[in-house]
Amino acid sequence: MKFSQRLAYYLFGLLIGSMFLFYFFGEKKTEFCYLPNCRVLKDLRSKPVTFSKTVEAKFQEGWVTNDDVHKSLKYGDVNFSESNIDFEKGKLYVIVGRNEKNENILIKVVNYTDKILLYDIEKMSK
Repeated sequence: MKFSQRLAYYLFGLLIGSMFLFYFFGEKKTEFCYLPNCRVLKDLRSKPVTFSKTVEAKFQEGWVTNDDVHKSLKYGDVNFSESNIDFEKGKLYVIVGRNEKNENILIKVVNYTDKILLYDIEKMSK
């Protein structure tokens, strides 16, 4: 069998296999989270959220909303050099995200086994 025929069979099999994978994984709505940032954010999103008094006060100020926090928990970046620190019987995580006005915000979240606590939200200077 010539090389061109083997290449054609290989590419045809690859095409059929990839269509099979896209069909089944597209139906399940699976998410591949293997990187540390993705895994931490997915764990934080899977738990119920409680707010501290300071966070509720910041929501009243109006420069940050609950939607900004949820978007930051989905698309934000975890600052691992300041995160995963034991804090009040949980782990403190620092997440950098953005608000509606496209300003950088710093969210401090305490991760417990059954819930997360939004501890503080700050504006970051550029």
